[in-house]
Amino acid sequence: MFTLRRLTPDDIDHICRHRENMFREAGKTEDLLASMAGPFSSWLEPRLADGRYFGFMAELDRKGVIGGVGMMVLDWPPHPLHPEDGRRGYVLNVFVEKEHRARGIAKALMAECDAECKRQGLQYAILHPTMMAKPMYEQLGWANTNEMARLY
Repeated sequence: MFTLRRLTPDDIDHICRHRENMFREAGKTEDLLASMAGPFSSWLEPRLADGRYFGFMAELDRKGVIGGVGMMVLDWPPHPLHPEDGRRGYVLNVFVEKEHRARGIAKALMAECDAECKRQGLQYAILHPTMMAKPMYEQLGWANTNEMARLY
């Protein structure tokens, strides 16, 4: 049986590994992954230390960390979907190691995210799913939005 716990700054290597594997499974090239690794770790370290990046890890007895999820609170103008809150929750880096999938771990991590959003009084949260994970999020009540992006 797995347990969930809050992230600590000591989890930086787990988070970086999960993020890399998540993008690898989504089809990103090794060159792109290598170019992201150092900058992401440098970005993450102070945010883990001061709590701007928070979340949860799933652990299995004698196996250690087997999954995790990160969260942030984004400054965002009030919007018709959250008219009284100038913030949005942002869920990222959801990952469960392949050999431990289909056991409810990702769903448990997401339930903890829901609870954390409620604890923080957030009215709205967003995430950017991989195609593989999208059905799970839809099953959990997450809806598609019309967001677009542009790379400069």
